[in-house]
Amino acid sequence: MNSDQLQGKWKQVKGSVKERWGKLTDDDIDVIDGRQDQLVGTIQERYGIAREVAEKQVKEWNAALDRTVDNESDTDQIRDIERRRAS
Repeated sequence: MNSDQLQGKWKQVKGSVKERWGKLTDDDIDVIDGRQDQLVGTIQERYGIAREVAEKQVKEWNAALDRTVDNESDTDQIRDIERRRAS
């Protein structure tokens, strides 16, 4: 998911961010508002880690999120095909 997609889906993924980085407050999440660079910087600050480490964590989280979205999309497509066959 690129930065623009992250901003567009921010409301949907905020819970996932809180699960992954529990030290982030609700205020942090509101300030980040889907901006990937802001997410990286806040993670770096809250966890006291290097920017490169925070960037790697966000990249890995993004990849996992993309896989989840792809799998959900595949499942929806399979259900649609099964519904059509049953009709």
